[in-house]
Amino acid sequence: MKLLIAEDEDMIRISMEQYIRLHTDRFSHIYLARNGKEATDMILQYCPEIMLLDINMPVKDGIEVMREVKSVGVLPMTVILSGYESFNYAQQAMNLGARGYMTKPSRTGEILKKLSEMADELEKQKGQKPEYERAGLGGTVNRAREYMNENYMKDLTLQKVAEAAGVSANYLSTLFTQERGESFVECLNQIRIEHACIYLNQNYYKIYEIAYKVGFKDEKYFSRVFKKVTGVSPSEYKRADKM
Repeated sequence: MKLLIAEDEDMIRISMEQYIRLHTDRFSHIYLARNGKEATDMILQYCPEIMLLDINMPVKDGIEVMREVKSVGVLPMTVILSGYESFNYAQQAMNLGARGYMTKPSRTGEILKKLSEMADELEKQKGQKPEYERAGLGGTVNRAREYMNENYMKDLTLQKVAEAAGVSANYLSTLFTQERGESFVECLNQIRIEHACIYLNQNYYKIYEIAYKVGFKDEKYFSRVFKKVTGVSPSEYKRADKM
């Protein structure tokens, strides 16, 4: 499970990460953001399941972060950190979907307890998958896809993903075809285009910048793949989103 800690005070942010790593192994990845812009970018790039979010941050405050990522459907399960004087902002965050509110200063142990409760809730939700998934079938492909979702922006090859999933490249290629009816490249392109759509909806970056952000080295190839997957070009998708 992936956790994002968005807190502008260096000592608080770093000490929370260290405490959480020391006292639990629930979180395979812990991302740290110093301001609202970094938090938004990390959510779009890494899709953490849980977020510890300070309301008062530079560049963008926590409310702006939640509003923007919620608009494109990637809002993590969120607990808010806020001073007493910012209670009105905390109420806004709760209206946007925050699952908890803690005042600063809060004991790190109490914060970890809240994060663990949220992780428990998410794990229960994941337990409500179809029976064949709960039985563990397709686990190798699921591991491969999880690795691809976390590293789609890198120069991924079938060999690298197969090593991460603990199987041979030939075997993984066969599994993709048998279990998903698609090739490794088709699956990777689908994942990259899904993330590209999120960036396009945000309207922060130019198309060539998005192409590189999601792992393509050539803008023209990115546009061809994008149209093949979505049926429209990146510029058409962007224009349609504004209408």
